[in-house]
Amino acid sequence: MKVVAIVGNGPSGLVPNLHLFKDEIDSWIGADRGAYLIAEQKIPLEYAVGDFDSIDKHERQVISKNAAYMERHPIEKDETDMEIALNRAYAMNPSKIYLFGVTGGRLDHELINIQLLYTILNKGIQAVIVDQSNQIEMLSPGIHTIENHEAYPYISLIPFTKEVEGIYLSGFYYPLSNTTISWGSTLCISNKLLSKKGTFSFDKGIVLLVKSGDTI
Repeated sequence: MKVVAIVGNGPSGLVPNLHLFKDEIDSWIGADRGAYLIAEQKIPLEYAVGDFDSIDKHERQVISKNAAYMERHPIEKDETDMEIALNRAYAMNPSKIYLFGVTGGRLDHELINIQLLYTILNKGIQAVIVDQSNQIEMLSPGIHTIENHEAYPYISLIPFTKEVEGIYLSGFYYPLSNTTISWGSTLCISNKLLSKKGTFSFDKGIVLLVKSGDTI
């Protein structure tokens, strides 16, 4: 099972220490300046893709020196650099994709990057957005085991579809049974696990699972 990581051009201060994920990830892809962030942390960079309009001459040299493959695309194009990077990741047939450097900065990019989780989910691939304070994953109906993460103790469920039906929470500080939440509901915000693991299930809809921490 192949795991691919993509690092985008979001604020570098929100990108966590990538070495914490290095043992799990098989291939690293940098989108635009995200390629420099990978090289800067001295992690093997397989692909650098994008229009590279956000880097200076020095950063371009660092990327060129460290990337096994560098693909430059025109500035005027129909896809964002992140979408180009995702298409490169899909060609690797991964079972899981990590997305770093895709939050913060421009709100339009952050929102569409979160929506890209839906595209990835529809391809049957697990995807997780990670930054310094959050982990975000999109889930379809079924039974899901949620593990406690010391750095991200707060767990929120945010409906991506208009309604998410038949929610059950077991092993949580605030349990639920056969509950429906809809857009704007705050019922499932800022919960916590009682131990190392909990169970979350739902019958209908699509939900964003957000694990957060106050500070990292």
